Amino acid sequence: MIRFECDYNEGAHERILQRLLETNMEQTSGYGTDPHCDRARALIRQACDNEQADVHFLVGGTQTNTTVIASILRPYQGVIAATSGHIAVHETGAIEATGHKVLTVSSEDGKITPDQVKAVYQSHMSESSPEHCVQPGMVYISQPTENGTMYSKAELQALFETSRECGLPFFVDGARLGYALASKNCDMTLADLARLCDVFYIGGTKIGALMGEAVVILNEALKPDFRYMIKQKGGLLAKGRLLGIQFETLFEDGLYLEISRHAIDMAMRIHDSLEEQNIRFLYESPTNQQFPILPDHLLEQLRSQYTFSFWEKVDDTHSAVRFCTSWATRRENVDALTRDIAQLLRETSKAPLLAEALV
Repeated sequence: MIRFECDYNEGAHERILQRLLETNMEQTSGYGTDPHCDRARALIRQACDNEQADVHFLVGGTQTNTTVIASILRPYQGVIAATSGHIAVHETGAIEATGHKVLTVSSEDGKITPDQVKAVYQSHMSESSPEHCVQPGMVYISQPTENGTMYSKAELQALFETSRECGLPFFVDGARLGYALASKNCDMTLADLARLCDVFYIGGTKIGALMGEAVVILNEALKPDFRYMIKQKGGLLAKGRLLGIQFETLFEDGLYLEISRHAIDMAMRIHDSLEEQNIRFLYESPTNQQFPILPDHLLEQLRSQYTFSFWEKVDDTHSAVRFCTSWATRRENVDALTRDIAQLLRETSKAPLLAEALV
């Protein structure tokens, strides 16, 4: 079985495994206070062109989103996000479990706009008794989105400025951030992102690490006591150096972007092959997630050899699915997938001709 349903099927990049082995018997202090975490923080600050950034290491995405959001919001506040946002649909009510409502706004492609943020804020502020409603307290987006789409630098700038006007901290979920930065359509750097939000995180779990996310806090008001929140939410790893070593390895010589580009190359190989066969896509994604619309009977045949994610029904006979590549996706597996789809499409096109001939 060849797997394309997510970008964390494999373990970790071999250089990370080698570094973990080399440092296995080192004795260091715990909870992220070791030299490896310190160096990883320095490397990330350098990449962000911000020596004042606070950098913290957590284990996974849901833990990170929950911890960051709970640290920012007051008990009566909620977080603005797209209806398809990860915190709204794929985290089992984790945000709501902390007592905070996700205030969703509609989105066709996974992105939200400054006008939508302003509308939510102004709607609340114009209430005759606003204290009876959940107060919007921050803005959440992911880069790239759940649908593989990306915000441009100008779009991020506009969202950040609007959030500032409304007094709402702006948080960017970067679980797949490397796959956005490595895209040929991306017009920003990590340093640009660090100037256009209050807090974001760099995903490692989906991009070469065994596990781990690096939270980068830029807004001075959000920095105090964040470690208390990490500990309270169960995220302060005793053997914190295991996270630091992984980000140290990913950022010391450009490995993070290097392996992210590989995933993009593999995704574009899938995209271009299917486009040549006149396959339509649900979203035009320039990142590692591709959403082709394929005949249902073809998908049934593909499932005998490949795994992928169902996304949505498009009509009675077609569905949109997601093929997800990663830092570790093999080119021969991509070529096998596209070759088999092409073959099944040819067989499908011949079937009506055969039926007509038999009549």
